[in-house]
Amino acid sequence: MNAHQILSRTYHVAVLMGGWANERPVSLMSGEGVAKALEARGHRVTRIDMDRQVAARLAETAPDIVFNALHGVPGEDGTVQGMMDLMGLAYTHSGLATSVIAIDKELTKQALVPHGVPMPGGRIVDSESLYERDPLARPYVLKPVNEGSSVGVAIITEGGNYGHPISRDTAGPWQEFPRLLAEPYIRGRELTTAVIDGPAGPRALGVTELVPKSGFYDFDAKYTEGMTEHVCPAQIPPAIAALCERYAVDAHRLLGCRGASRTDFRWDDEQGEAGLFVLETNTQPGMTPLSLVPEQARQQGISYEDLVEMIVAEGLRVHGRLGGASDG
Repeated sequence: MNAHQILSRTYHVAVLMGGWANERPVSLMSGEGVAKALEARGHRVTRIDMDRQVAARLAETAPDIVFNALHGVPGEDGTVQGMMDLMGLAYTHSGLATSVIAIDKELTKQALVPHGVPMPGGRIVDSESLYERDPLARPYVLKPVNEGSSVGVAIITEGGNYGHPISRDTAGPWQEFPRLLAEPYIRGRELTTAVIDGPAGPRALGVTELVPKSGFYDFDAKYTEGMTEHVCPAQIPPAIAALCERYAVDAHRLLGCRGASRTDFRWDDEQGEAGLFVLETNTQPGMTPLSLVPEQARQQGISYEDLVEMIVAEGLRVHGRLGGASDG
């Protein structure tokens, strides 16, 4: 696949990155990678490190399209999407409603589970209540309702060092977030599947298994080189791989994702197909050198530059700008 099969002309692309979320460093790496890829294909690129004046900077830049390389709040939760909608800007990745739902793990369950996509049970709890009693039988997982990249995730085990019940003075997400999602802990393996949009609709790129060198697949394991082994393609039964791809495409469609998404799974390999659960769908997956979507794309013969242009092309198509506007 070459550039002429994706974008037949050049565009002015504003790459929106950075911001002030926990995932700012990752966003900066994603954005810089995207910007260099677009420049290598001849596009005019304006880099924007998001601050509170972002609307004025976008209006002044007047790009053909914004490549949204932000991660976390407010770039992934619908806030920035709503702003760009009001400004009449074309942009990549998912829109306002999808972003609001997908970043909220409880809303995601309400959207996916009724349609046959398996997700762990659980419930929302007030963090204060954790100092009095466990919300579920141990082991269980506590996570923020609307953060990504495993930010603030805690696994509460029988012999863990959080206390019985959790101690008020012990560091954990209960000190940062007033409400948390409590889910049963699923033993087993971490799997993930990327989905990209194309002329024929969304398609899965494969399945990767994530094997942390120590602990679990938390923020540091995701973004620190050498801390996690990526087994791509995952060495799993074909039936499980097919289910991952099916559920990932279903999630992409049901949530209304655009451009690219990545769905994460936990698989209890002792339970077979019944042990596979969707944990979340990321509407703006990372595009860093360690990121999973580019890695899976390479396995399918899609270069990083082609992947970036495919995402831009889908954003232009959705907003009715493909082939329009000025030449760079």
